[in-house]
Amino acid sequence: MKLLLGTILTLITINAFANTVKSINYEGLYHISKPVAIRMLNFEIGDEIDEKIIDISVRKYYAQGYFKDIWVDFEDGKLTFYFKEKAIVSKVELKGYKDDDNEVKNSIIQIKRGSLYSTKKIEDAKKRLKDVLNRDGKIDSVVEVEVENINEGSVKVTFLVNEGEEIVITNLSYFGVSGVDSDEFDDVIANKEVEFMGWFWGQNNGELKLADLTYDPLRIRDHYMKYGYLDAKVENPFVRVNFDHYTADMSYLIEEGSAYTISNIIIEQSSEVMSENKIKSMVHLKVGETFNIETFRKDADKIKTLIADKSYAFVQVVPDLKKNKEKKTVDVVYKITPGKKVFIRNVVISGNTRTLDRIIRRELYLGAGDMYSLTDLKDSRNALGRLGYFENNTIEEKRVDEETVDLVVKVTEAATGNIQVGGGYGSYGGILVNVGVNDTNVWGSGINVGLQAERSEKTSNYSFTISNPRLNDSDFSGNFGAGISSSEYDDYTIDSLSMNVGTGHRLTRYLSAYLGYSWSSNEYSDIADDTILYENDSYFESYVKSAISLSFKYDSTDDYYLPRTGFAITQSFEYAGIGGDAQFLKSRSSFNAYKGLEEYIGFDMIARYKARYNYVFDNGYLPIAERFYMGGLGSVRGYESNSLSPTIDKDGVDRKVGGTSTFSNNVELSMPLVPKAKMRLLVFADAGFIDGDIPKSSSTDGNYKENSEVRAAAGFGIEWFSPVGPIQLMYAQPLNKQSDDVTSNFEFSMGQRF
Repeated sequence: MKLLLGTILTLITINAFANTVKSINYEGLYHISKPVAIRMLNFEIGDEIDEKIIDISVRKYYAQGYFKDIWVDFEDGKLTFYFKEKAIVSKVELKGYKDDDNEVKNSIIQIKRGSLYSTKKIEDAKKRLKDVLNRDGKIDSVVEVEVENINEGSVKVTFLVNEGEEIVITNLSYFGVSGVDSDEFDDVIANKEVEFMGWFWGQNNGELKLADLTYDPLRIRDHYMKYGYLDAKVENPFVRVNFDHYTADMSYLIEEGSAYTISNIIIEQSSEVMSENKIKSMVHLKVGETFNIETFRKDADKIKTLIADKSYAFVQVVPDLKKNKEKKTVDVVYKITPGKKVFIRNVVISGNTRTLDRIIRRELYLGAGDMYSLTDLKDSRNALGRLGYFENNTIEEKRVDEETVDLVVKVTEAATGNIQVGGGYGSYGGILVNVGVNDTNVWGSGINVGLQAERSEKTSNYSFTISNPRLNDSDFSGNFGAGISSSEYDDYTIDSLSMNVGTGHRLTRYLSAYLGYSWSSNEYSDIADDTILYENDSYFESYVKSAISLSFKYDSTDDYYLPRTGFAITQSFEYAGIGGDAQFLKSRSSFNAYKGLEEYIGFDMIARYKARYNYVFDNGYLPIAERFYMGGLGSVRGYESNSLSPTIDKDGVDRKVGGTSTFSNNVELSMPLVPKAKMRLLVFADAGFIDGDIPKSSSTDGNYKENSEVRAAAGFGIEWFSPVGPIQLMYAQPLNKQSDDVTSNFEFSMGQRF
């Protein structure tokens, strides 16, 4: 109607005959500059125009979408266009529901500052808000909009939300269930019966989720198919709502049918690219067993990976079931269409504002000219994640034609370097100043450099480390480190000097080996006479250690700091006795397993299991400082770091002498706490023990006390990807503290893998 009105006004205000244009003017035009507006015309000054030409010009301007109305005045050769522009949204506010949450504004309201005001956009935003509230189980929610004129052509839009009430499911019933346990349905459905203390974490709060009512019957049916019930029918739930109390009773009517057994497994290939026996070897379903839909799908994925690894990037594996309802058997069919073999045309790197292209490319198992492999593609993603240089990474496949694909690697840089400047005051050491610089990816080169300096009135500590995980982009690595420290105590002073150097080699995709040499000198001085408790006391005996070490590491995880899948296993041996005083052989073993649970429980929870076992053999001289001590992060939290140890008691004085073996393990669950801040909540349970023989170099004149009883603790913590690196804040409560144990409830670490 506005366009028609503008056209009528145009026809009224101009002469009926063609006229020569002497000037072109614009009134009320802001969105389009005058030069641009003139270029949009099909005529210029000096041309003769008529009503038709002007009408075309008006329509062209109106089509830009910026104007509510346009009219024209043409008199004595002076052509003037008048515009009434649409208002600009200068501010958007949200009240009553996640007030002014930017994420809600961007993803749901979708009206940005500076955009043109549109009633249709407003109505669409209101509908999206209501849909979200309905999905959250908020019944009878109301969304209103206030539009306030701020100045000429500028408005503020405020969405006022009155959240409705939540419906709580107080009773959930199933009729017709006999072949499976209905309690298992709670693991798959979204709408569940409220449990006692439903507000507590981990309990069902019973909130009705309207959007999931359609999908819950399908989830239950899918669960039945895990047990072979291929004919199971699950009706949509009957929901009876009590609006006086905002509660609901819900019931399902189910016809289970019978469980089917597998009668045959059939492989159908449109063109044979692999032997049938080879493909069947990937199938876990067996003839004669009860059908399982979950295994069925996993087998299809395994077949797809198997074929795709042979360069058939566009392979399609379509699973099918042929039921015999009379015999209650089923033929399992995998229909395979491999397509053509595909090679990589090009690999494009994007998003790396700091890290050099070659640092990324050397971690990829696919390059330009290579034949496609799905496993290589997945392993390349994981290899990039293990670097710790990127917050996230993706590798997109862009199909060029039937035989060619481009890979686009997209990364988001993470903070790999930090500068720490700190200080403090202690009653013992006085004023403390600490300066540290560390970067695991210096100038995007992949080189790790660290420099630490700490000084107080009675202590000093200086260290330098540098390592390159890929020397000259090869499979060899190299590292060097050196440090010097001095600590003055009431009864003695210790000065230490150390250095280490080594090289490693990547043996396979996940396995690497390392060979290194370390040297350290530890000297005690200013020892007070009354601190010597034994005739042959090695506690304050200076020694030099010269040792070689050999280690193996297997790492198949998908991320360095926050892995969600894979294993990290290490085994190292340290042999001291290549010169120096110390003579021993140490063995250290660790096993870490990670599993993301999102596909099972619907949100980003990660389960972790970590175990460590250490053992040392005394080959002649094992300094007490080289024995093992337990407690704190990395072993059993809740006990002061390195406080758990066998002791020798003489005259009522206990001296920790360390153990020769330790074992500890941890079970952890990590889940999002504040996703925007990259903060996660951790709950954990730890247990471990330390044991050992009496030190050979210590006098037996005293009471040796073992510490082999298991120590355990449980607690929670925060994992935070802060701007200065990953930080862990832990609270642990010891579960079986002994009388002489030293506990520590709060612990802190920075830069470590979660």
